[in-house]
Amino acid sequence: MNYDLLPALILYSIASSGTPGPNNLMLLASGANYGFRPTIPHMFGISIGFSIMVILVGVGLMGVFEAFPVTYIVLKVVSITYLVYLAWKIATAAPPETNAKTSPEKVGKPFTFIQAALFQWVNPKAWAMALTAISVYAADRSFSAIILVGLVFGVVNLPIISLWVTMGKALRQFLQNPASLRIFNFIMASLLIASVIPVVFGWV
Repeated sequence: MNYDLLPALILYSIASSGTPGPNNLMLLASGANYGFRPTIPHMFGISIGFSIMVILVGVGLMGVFEAFPVTYIVLKVVSITYLVYLAWKIATAAPPETNAKTSPEKVGKPFTFIQAALFQWVNPKAWAMALTAISVYAADRSFSAIILVGLVFGVVNLPIISLWVTMGKALRQFLQNPASLRIFNFIMASLLIASVIPVVFGWV
């Protein structure tokens, strides 16, 4: 890797990690619904899961996509389908404080570490970020360059995404009314779908 590009890589990781997208909108919703502490596994799952994804894309998966372009289309379809499902779950989840009469499957729960890590593989923005990062900042596909890109994202990503959880937690005092929380969740679900439209159509 050309280390002259390192400042640009850091700036790219900050900008791409901090802008709205499926991960950050889900963290915002989780912070508002459950608070900061219960969302910590979700945050670490995103940060570590994405770093691993970047490395795996660099060491081989990118070559597969280049050799078989149809995999882009398959991945888009799977990603969109799962994001629509997640948006529906967010929009229809009952508040965590809902009484015992609510069926357990309808009561929302924060993402676990594993769920958040696996989610990166069906997150269109994560794919776009990973492919761009490897193409631009590890163009020679050397192992050291790929590892460096993954590490930079791992270091930068966690504190950046934690700000979204903090913002969500700050909204909790305004969302004490279950009706207000339902409206908020519906808005988050709508934004979740809207956030991937430009990424999906430009992701080739």
